[in-house]
Amino acid sequence: MMVADGILSTIGHTPLIRLTRALEDLPFHLYAKLEAFNPGGSIKDRAAFCIIYNALRTGEIRSGSTVIESSSGNMGIGLAQACAYFGLRFICVVDPKTTRQNIHILESYGAEVDVITEPDPVTGEFLPVRIQRVQTLLRSIPNSYWPDQYSNIHNARAHHSTMHEIVTALNGRVDFLFCSASTCGTLRGCAEYVRANNLETTLFAVDAEGSVIFGGFPKKRLIPGHGAARRPGLYQDGLAESCIQVSDLECVIGCRRLLRREAIMAGGSSGGVLMAVERIKHNIPQKAACVVIFPDRGERYLDTIYSDVWVNEHFGDVSHHWQHPIGTIACATATFT
Repeated sequence: MMVADGILSTIGHTPLIRLTRALEDLPFHLYAKLEAFNPGGSIKDRAAFCIIYNALRTGEIRSGSTVIESSSGNMGIGLAQACAYFGLRFICVVDPKTTRQNIHILESYGAEVDVITEPDPVTGEFLPVRIQRVQTLLRSIPNSYWPDQYSNIHNARAHHSTMHEIVTALNGRVDFLFCSASTCGTLRGCAEYVRANNLETTLFAVDAEGSVIFGGFPKKRLIPGHGAARRPGLYQDGLAESCIQVSDLECVIGCRRLLRREAIMAGGSSGGVLMAVERIKHNIPQKAACVVIFPDRGERYLDTIYSDVWVNEHFGDVSHHWQHPIGTIACATATFT
């Protein structure tokens, strides 16, 4: 074990584990990339650091700069962490769907939280209003910088390392990859790596019902950080073999299954990715190497996904979907030194 040079140097190199209990009767190998192990708690640490580092390198950010971004949570936290480390002022524009935990984390890092309260009157979505607020702040604050996670190519390039770590851990063989979509940074970065290295990996994008990234009509979504109200600039046709849209309820079921059956407390989009595999598992060949990316940790969803009151209010009693299956208890061994 080496001594790390500062907290940001610990970003990446997250664990890849085999899942054996979350889904039943799988004829293939299912692995999960646990991005919650990043120091800020999510996969967005990679993009936040890559964007800020390159902006510092090119002079777009300099002494006294103010960083301003729209975020539902994880990207904001990743940027707050990076800005705190580099001594930069950070303003994060959020909306009412941002969880109480995320706002507290942002404020603890020293970020200034600007809350949009009213949705766009035409679309009913908060994202357009958040972007408008960012633009207003940029015009009024000198020496300010917008990372623009929705279009910044460094958001995607940060995930070349994500895919490289997965491929290296599995000795070059990744048959299927399931990746949630929001800004399309992770999806595009992994797709670019696959193409550049001529890998025979089939990518599936996992999107939220009501998201417009891959077409369709917008509708109300309960879980932040998953899907988008408009197609991001990083989107490209052909990034994935196909898109699997999952419901808010499926996200809840997937998260609760992970917690009860694998003891993994993951965020909302992770549950959606798991249920996407459940949806098409019979089309995946035997002994294939299938990887799911779990973007964040679940503590930020204690008032929603992991609240029985909230779940019952929105979906009724659905607890039968995640009870642990009856069967032999598998034992794991570990070596401690």
